[in-house]
Amino acid sequence: MKTLPLFPTSLVGSYSQPDWLIDKSKLKSQFPPRTRAQELWRVAPEFLAEAQADAVCLAVRDQLDAGLDIITDGEACRESYSNHFATALDGIDTLNHGQALDRSGEPVPVPRIVGPIKRKHPVSVDEVKRLRALTDQPIKFTVPGPFTMSQQAQDDYYGDRAAAAMAYADAVREEVIDLFAAGADVVQLDEPYMQARPEAANEYGIAALNRALEGVQGTTCVHICFGYAALIHARPEGYSFLPQLHNACCSQISIETAQSELDCSVLAGLPDQTILLGVIDLSTEVVESPETIVARVERALPFIDKERIVLAPDCGFKYLSRDASFGKMQAMAQAAQILRQRYS
Repeated sequence: MKTLPLFPTSLVGSYSQPDWLIDKSKLKSQFPPRTRAQELWRVAPEFLAEAQADAVCLAVRDQLDAGLDIITDGEACRESYSNHFATALDGIDTLNHGQALDRSGEPVPVPRIVGPIKRKHPVSVDEVKRLRALTDQPIKFTVPGPFTMSQQAQDDYYGDRAAAAMAYADAVREEVIDLFAAGADVVQLDEPYMQARPEAANEYGIAALNRALEGVQGTTCVHICFGYAALIHARPEGYSFLPQLHNACCSQISIETAQSELDCSVLAGLPDQTILLGVIDLSTEVVESPETIVARVERALPFIDKERIVLAPDCGFKYLSRDASFGKMQAMAQAAQILRQRYS
């Protein structure tokens, strides 16, 4: 991977999708879909793939213009961070959905496990190849984590969520290996349900995560968060599951600190991994000043070496407008420049 500067910048994963591509009023009116939600797309099915490819180009261009160092595809081709992968696996009944409680406690349609979970084919390899062709900058791609997928499913086969999580882990590992082979520099596993379900995460979450990363060669990241700010408004005082990730065999951990004003002393318990430090508040369209972002980073510096910090938003930009998302990215890149001058 290309050598990165001090205080590199990156998205967590998603960028604001164009309004001509996806119906944001529908998107915001429901929890992130766990099953397929074709009704969210504004473009006719026969033109959708081309429109999604164009949206990826726009997302990449915006990130480059804003000055980001690590580039994602903006998850422009997805209805949610998880359903694109979770519904592409063998062992899932895609016609007769199950039901499970969302992290808010509301029942939602979810994939229903009816047989052995296996990956039928590479799910996002072509997307990584297209992203790789768009930029010489380091690129990151995201995959839902095995623990989170096990919580977002109705298990009618294994009878044991831990067993289901391990099966998901095997499918994820195959995908991650192929994504690196296709040109990804960083692969991120999204595990928000480790925060939402800490008791189960303590029981088998790290084991499932490590199984998904077993033998993987490349820079891996785990994202753990409090939920999209547009949908989950309250923020706890701290993480219910974070120090445990010290035992995970990932290279990086992505957390949020901006909206929650997290006590960054918790980072002292993660002495090895690089931290994607969430310094952009996604609960508002207001674009922070670079100085505000610098102050958020400096809250963490007493507890973590500056060489182990990557500046990032709290979570994905999916629910913000494109104008606000671009402005926030640009301010984050400007903050990184200030920090490099101050601490290099």
